[in-house]
Amino acid sequence: MRRYPFSFIALSTLGALCAIPGALSLAGCGASIHPILEDPMAGLAFIVSAVALIGSGLFPLVIEKLKEGEER
Repeated sequence: MRRYPFSFIALSTLGALCAIPGALSLAGCGASIHPILEDPMAGLAFIVSAVALIGSGLFPLVIEKLKEGEER
């Protein structure tokens, strides 16, 4: 079984959790969660933050794969 770096799991999970209210806000259902999410631009900010978190989580994964390649 492959072990993933903790930072990859943590940041990707936070990114996915951040994308959920962003998608709901962009779909027009954000007001049911919080009044601030009624604005679609708030949803866009959540989506951008989610992409940044997932991208930050990919760096440790790529570094781990590069280290595995050197060991072979």
